[in-house]
Amino acid sequence: MKQARLLLEDGTCYNGYSRSIDGISSGEVVFNTSMTGYQEIVSDPSYCNQIVVMTFPMIGNYGINKDDFESEKLHLSGLVTREVASKPNNWRSEKDLSQFLAERGILCIDGIDTRALTKHLRSKGTMQGVITTGKENTDELLAVLNKKSESEASYLLKKVSTSTPYSFGQTSEETAPHIVIIDLGLKKSIASFLARYGYKITIVPHDFQVNDINALKPDGLVIPNGPGNPELYQDLISVVREFIGVIPLLGICLGHQILALSLGAKTYKLKYGHRGSNHPVEDILFDKIFITSQNHGYAVHEESMPANVKITQYNKNDGTVEGFCSEEMKIISVQYHPEAYPGPADSTFIFDQYNRYVREGL
Repeated sequence: MKQARLLLEDGTCYNGYSRSIDGISSGEVVFNTSMTGYQEIVSDPSYCNQIVVMTFPMIGNYGINKDDFESEKLHLSGLVTREVASKPNNWRSEKDLSQFLAERGILCIDGIDTRALTKHLRSKGTMQGVITTGKENTDELLAVLNKKSESEASYLLKKVSTSTPYSFGQTSEETAPHIVIIDLGLKKSIASFLARYGYKITIVPHDFQVNDINALKPDGLVIPNGPGNPELYQDLISVVREFIGVIPLLGICLGHQILALSLGAKTYKLKYGHRGSNHPVEDILFDKIFITSQNHGYAVHEESMPANVKITQYNKNDGTVEGFCSEEMKIISVQYHPEAYPGPADSTFIFDQYNRYVREGL
C-alpha cells in the first residue's frame, strides 16, 4: 500500500495508506456515523464534491453487489476509513470496496484515526480537505483547496442531474397518477419507493421550467435529495414556488430546504451536518420518536416558516426542523431520507401520507 495524506484547510494532517488509486482529490470533509450501508453512501449523488469519513472502524466487510447502488456514477471526492476489509464475506458480494473504488477512480485511504478526525470536525466544523498520494508540500495542497472552494458552488446540480427527462418504473393502470420528480441528485431508492404506489413517474432535469413541467400534466411533484447550498438555487426555488397550492408536493432532504425557501423561509449551514442512519426525530403530531437516515449540511430556520405551514418534526439531538406539512396546500416535507437506504424503515409512512394527498388531489 502506498502512503497517503489527508490535509484539512486548517493545516491539520492525517497520514494513512491508499486503498484504491494514486492521485489527488479535494472536497468538503464530512463524517457519516452509519455502521453499514457504505455502498449506498458512496453512490449517493448528495455527496458530490465531498470527502466522506466513515466513523465505524471497519468498512467493506460485506463487499459490493450489483443491486444496492443509488446512482450508476459516483460523485464523491474520496473515502476515508480506519480500515477497509480486504476479504469481504457475503453471498451477494461481487468485489471488494477498494477494488470497486479503484475501478471508478475514487481515492480511498485507510489507517486514519477516524474517531480523532471526527472529533476535530465536530469541534471545528466541516471544512475543505485534500487527499493525496503525492509529495506536494502544504502550501501546494492548500492552493488546491482555495481553487476548489471558489469554483464548485454553482455547478453541483448540473453534475448530478439527468440532462433529459425519462420514465421510471412501469404501471398498467391507465388512470394512474402522474408524478414528476425533479432530479437534483436523485437516489434510485426514492424513485423505487414511489413506484410501489402504482404511479406513472417521470424524472426531469434540475433546470426544467414551469411550462415544461406543466406540459407533463403532473398530479404531484417531488423535490428530492441533492448536494449543495439550497440558497444558491434561486431558479429552482422560483419553479417550485409556482406549484405551491396547485398540486401535492413532497420535499426530501435538499428538496425539503428548497420547498421551505419557496414558501418564504430561510436556511442556514449547520456546523457539521447530519449524516448517518441513526438520527432520532420526534414527530409532535403522533407523539412518537423514530430513527432516521440523514445526509445534509443545511437546515431550515424555524422562525422564518410561514404561519400557514405546520412544523411537525424536530431533531432530538439539536432541535432543528425535520419536517413540516400543510393539509390545505397538500404539502409534506422532511429533512431526512424516509426511503431509508441505508437505514431503518421507521419513517416510510411519509410516502403513505403523500400518496393520500396525491389520491385526494387539490
